[in-house]
Amino acid sequence: MSLMNLDRKLQAYAELAVRVALNLQPGQRLMIIGPLANGGASLESAPLAREIAAAAYRAGSPLVETLYGDEVQQSLRFKHAPRDSFGNFSAWLPQALSAHVAAGHAVLSISANDPDLLHGEPPDLVSAVLQAAARDVRPFREQVSRNETNWAIVAAASAGWAEKIFPGVPSGEAVSRLWDAIARMCRLDAPDPIAAWETHLGTLATRSEYLNARRYSALKYTGPGTDLMLGLPDGHIWVSGRSTNRRGVPFTANLPTEEVFTIAHKDRVDGTVRASKPLSYGSTLIDGFSVTFERGRIVRMSADKNADTLQRLLDTDDGARRLGEVALVPHSSPISQSGLLYYNTLFDENAASHVALGNAYRFTLKKGNEMSDTEFEQAGGNRSAVHVDFMIGSGELDIDGVLSNGTSEPLMRKGEWAA
Repeated sequence: MSLMNLDRKLQAYAELAVRVALNLQPGQRLMIIGPLANGGASLESAPLAREIAAAAYRAGSPLVETLYGDEVQQSLRFKHAPRDSFGNFSAWLPQALSAHVAAGHAVLSISANDPDLLHGEPPDLVSAVLQAAARDVRPFREQVSRNETNWAIVAAASAGWAEKIFPGVPSGEAVSRLWDAIARMCRLDAPDPIAAWETHLGTLATRSEYLNARRYSALKYTGPGTDLMLGLPDGHIWVSGRSTNRRGVPFTANLPTEEVFTIAHKDRVDGTVRASKPLSYGSTLIDGFSVTFERGRIVRMSADKNADTLQRLLDTDDGARRLGEVALVPHSSPISQSGLLYYNTLFDENAASHVALGNAYRFTLKKGNEMSDTEFEQAGGNRSAVHVDFMIGSGELDIDGVLSNGTSEPLMRKGEWAA
């Protein structure tokens, strides 16, 4: 992609992020961040962040702030910091994020980080950093789970990430290829990207409306290494790409998005499910893994690669062993058909049907935003400091919708919609 073409794509992407993803309202401040365990947005995402800031100001924002994280400085911590200090997290950032959201301002995360940044570092220290971040920003993530403001996640190409996806390709060419992929997946190659997204979001909304009308009590998954019954709470709500914040502002949390999703019942998941794609977590690739549930809780797990990292994730808290989200994505999604593993949940979760370990989104349960923590859990909602998606869909997975009377009907066959 030429520099001039990239500049145009960044401008179009920024407009899409502000107008469709965030639907930023006049008077709303905007905070741009990145993965919090990494300290903020990658410095390589600065060109996109600046275009987003310009688009936000044109939309009427009085102030745009960007929190950057330096990946080299993150690496230096592992080389030089005291070994007993990795449970420490920022003393001011969690409160700042929560106050920003409580005031009704918008948050945009740019994902551009090198998936191998911490490869080779002691796994226990990497887990300590991730768990400290999850613990201390939990109030902020609870606000997000309630859609207390309009928030979104987009991506920017970076050298480390691009070289991971396209090994052996010169760095500059790899970055260009990744930008091209991001542009295609985000429909920036359409004559009118915003109109293309409105059409796509309408299609997803129609799918979620169908699922909400069916009122399934459970989903039955059958495929290679998978035999799983996943219960859905009474009052579950299927959500498509577009949500609404507590002030009634519609927004699209993920660009790209190909999913419809809802809440899993934390106590009604039984059977075994095998991941269909590797999970990139904490600069570690967990591959070839399966988990077995009894009454909602993971009681056994195995992995061909990095089982110890998966174990540390499951040990974060009791909720990390339970499901908070279930999402359906057809195998024919553009991201799946690209044939690439992106090592990035924003993209990989939109390549396949998936589930999420950990925290459930309150807005996927009727009156969930109004419930106390105890009421939410009693209704089947899971609470945890983590929310980690892993992919289970493929061209060999069948899913049945189970009605309240116990009868089943085909929902997906060989990874594609059957209804």
